Amino acid sequence: MFIRKEYILFFIVFLIFLSGCMFNILTPEINVPYNSSSQSYPIHKNITVTIFWIGEEATSENGYITNTDSAWDDMRMEHYGGTDDPNNRNGYFPEGFIPHENPFYFALPYNDFKNGKRKPDAYNTVYWSREKVWGPYESMCKNRWIRIVKKGKVVYAQWEDVGPFGEDDKEYVFGNALPKNPINNHAGLDVSPAVRDFLGLLDIDKVDWQFVDESDVPFGPWKEIVTTSQIYWK
Repeated sequence: MFIRKEYILFFIVFLIFLSGCMFNILTPEINVPYNSSSQSYPIHKNITVTIFWIGEEATSENGYITNTDSAWDDMRMEHYGGTDDPNNRNGYFPEGFIPHENPFYFALPYNDFKNGKRKPDAYNTVYWSREKVWGPYESMCKNRWIRIVKKGKVVYAQWEDVGPFGEDDKEYVFGNALPKNPINNHAGLDVSPAVRDFLGLLDIDKVDWQFVDESDVPFGPWKEIVTTSQIYWK
């Protein structure tokens, strides 16, 4: 029996269409990740952010916590090069000197060290804890990057201190909980004057943030000076 070529072609197309329908029925929906390599990190939305800076004196506004040093660096201000004055700026740098370390920095309320030793649960808390062998005085957290978003504008910064007002809020920092801190409208993120200026933040504001791998950080003013120093305790 002779079968016309156009019938054969129609039958083949029908089979391809039918197989596609069956694939869609049998295959679960797959969500496109927010970011190809940092997709496993949750996005923390509508988090209260406050401003802090290297060299900040202890006052009632910051809980009488001085920022001349940091959780990981007893000579933070000296290593930075001076006070990161929020009121006297030269672009994204402090006026009067070029900082030795990244002016785009932040603090989150978690520290992987306590009393000079790594916390026993740090390896089960920090997302990237298994990516390498860490030295005994090498923080898993210091220098890591986050993406911060405010009304569609995006900035990147490095983790250089612990706060605001806490250092063990792992359920928030490495989870989906809201910040435990009740102060300043439950502030969960401190950022530097450079981050403030880039995003146009108020003293107390709201942002979204997410951890990102260094390979996903694009070039920008936050990469002009990248901090690589590790723990320095006297």
